[in-house]
Amino acid sequence: VQLQASGGGLVQAGDSLRLSCSASGHTFSSLVMGWFRQAPGKEREFVAGISMTGLTQSYGDSVKGRFTISRDNSKNTVYLQMNSLKSEDTAAYYCAADPYYSGTNYVDSRRYTYWGQGTQVTVSS
Repeated sequence: VQLQASGGGLVQAGDSLRLSCSASGHTFSSLVMGWFRQAPGKEREFVAGISMTGLTQSYGDSVKGRFTISRDNSKNTVYLQMNSLKSEDTAAYYCAADPYYSGTNYVDSRRYTYWGQGTQVTVSS
């Protein structure tokens, strides 16, 4: 599975940004997808996860109410809509895929077998 994340950039606090992650090499509708982020000097953090159908989503506490994960299985793409961005959202964002359906715990990074290259989001205050 190849994952290609895009959409990062430099924005101001309060702005919105939408990340995309396109997948290839696997039936996309069979993949549980997730977004993680990592800031310099910090551990990788779960941002959001979404089920194969898109009907179930999970969010990290720090982004609940501001970020929305969605997917378009016809386009083999998962999205992360980020609203009301804060300086603490600054990080490299990674999409990840689980092809084995490892349950409903989207938070555990160990379930994701494949990872994209990351896209940088920088929020200036």
